[in-house]
Amino acid sequence: MADTPADLTWIRAAPEDDEGPGPWIEVAFGPDELVHLRETGDPANIVTTTRVKWDAFTKGVQAGEFDHFIEDVDSDTDTDTDICEDIETADDEGTSARP
Repeated sequence: MADTPADLTWIRAAPEDDEGPGPWIEVAFGPDELVHLRETGDPANIVTTTRVKWDAFTKGVQAGEFDHFIEDVDSDTDTDTDICEDIETADDEGTSARP
């Protein structure tokens, strides 16, 4: 994959009111249909994938395809769905989903 551009806008997948240190995942949509992911605790370690693979992953998360990796999934909250929708909306609009 290509080098990670320095001017990416990172979107933090964290509760809106949470100011704590995380760790959280951050996502940035770059040029050439590339999507970059990193953890707040190790921002230099960046994983890069394609937009097609990212879209397939987020749709799988929304469909519950990965729920078997999580014990005691809380079905009463929709925070994860909200975060995915924020990311998709931000990308469609070319803006950041988080301030």
